[in-house]
Amino acid sequence: MGRYVIRRLLQMIPVFFGATLLIFLMVNVMGDPVAGLCGDRQCDPATAAQLKKEFGLDKPVWQQYLTYMGNVFTGDFGTAFNGQEVTELMANAFPVTVRLMIVAILFEIVIGISLGVVTGLRRGRPVDTLILVLTLIVIAIPTFVTGRLVQLVLGVKWGWIDPAVSSDATFDELIVPGFVLASVSLAYVIRLTRTSTAENKRADYVRTALAKGLPRRRIVLKHLLRNSLIPVVTFIGTDIGALMGGAIVTEQIFNIHGVGYQLYQGILRQSTQTVVGFVTVLVLVFLLANLLVDLLYAVLDPRIRYA
Repeated sequence: MGRYVIRRLLQMIPVFFGATLLIFLMVNVMGDPVAGLCGDRQCDPATAAQLKKEFGLDKPVWQQYLTYMGNVFTGDFGTAFNGQEVTELMANAFPVTVRLMIVAILFEIVIGISLGVVTGLRRGRPVDTLILVLTLIVIAIPTFVTGRLVQLVLGVKWGWIDPAVSSDATFDELIVPGFVLASVSLAYVIRLTRTSTAENKRADYVRTALAKGLPRRRIVLKHLLRNSLIPVVTFIGTDIGALMGGAIVTEQIFNIHGVGYQLYQGILRQSTQTVVGFVTVLVLVFLLANLLVDLLYAVLDPRIRYA
């Protein structure tokens, strides 16, 4: 196991540098970062040259990238165009989005897996058909529509929740936004768990356990569920990074100042340091989440061994 982890960590190094290089080039080469500082007006040549020199944009792109990566390893992600340190923005944004992501993941695990197992065991019955139809509806509706409807009905019409989340963004305030954020992924988890459970239900080891007279509850929880969760764990693991980076719409709707909000503001203001810094951290989140998923395989299925 230790050798496998070390090998995977070494494999992450070229992936990390390749992903950050691609992002850096897309942000710095395909656009003009200085243009965003001048607003709707075009910067005069002298001002543009001064700003480029101040932010190091007058150097070759490869030199800018090496300078940036060297600073990253010292914990310096640069300064946004408004003069605020990017690390300060991260310190305020990431805890909020992590809490939002935890709420969303809990919805996927508790509700998604539970309904998936129920429908998988009752495949073809009315409850299975009903849940499948509901999941299709959820998948078909965009998140910004779901968020606005939930905010309008529960917040404005019925007054059950605050339409916007406070600056503290506590767990109880993030329950509804977390459900909105997890809605589409939740539907996929239900369908994926249902398919995997239905397939494993017909496996030989399940029929053998039934023939031995083992309790149905034990068969489902100890044997059927563990083998059915492998593709579900893969999806949820990769969804961790997607939820953190893809919360832009949800955070905008509920006025949550998290990672998605800061990324949106950085793109809107063409603040390259903000965008590249946040995405760099999200790349690390994706890589570590994938490693965690691979290690969980051996926990769910003892037959899997890593050399």
